[in-house]
Amino acid sequence: MVAALGLAAMNAAANEPQNSTPQQVFDGMRKSFRAEKAKGLRVRYQFNLRGPNGGDWFIDVNDGTFRMNRGGIDNPNVTFIASDKDWVALSNGKLNGTWAFLTGRLKIRGDHRLARKLNEIFP
Repeated sequence: MVAALGLAAMNAAANEPQNSTPQQVFDGMRKSFRAEKAKGLRVRYQFNLRGPNGGDWFIDVNDGTFRMNRGGIDNPNVTFIASDKDWVALSNGKLNGTWAFLTGRLKIRGDHRLARKLNEIFP
């Protein structure tokens, strides 16, 4: 179930420099958005990251468009909870998403099917 999550793929291109902060991860996700994969989809993602570079971010996907910002969003479909360092490691392919989930380093609340869609929308 979680193996298909593929969070490691959020680093859009292998030749790009590795992200070092959650903000860089989210900035990279902005650039990798695939509108065709989000067509007809309505989903709200919340990210709660703890640590010195942590904080809250959200992504609101609405029929081929998205809105992303720091802060919270009402009624998220999926909430990802992790440390800032683990989130960055996931995005850089240094931490396996399945392993992080099974060991409690990544918590996913809400619809796991929609959680897996994140990687399709933001490869």
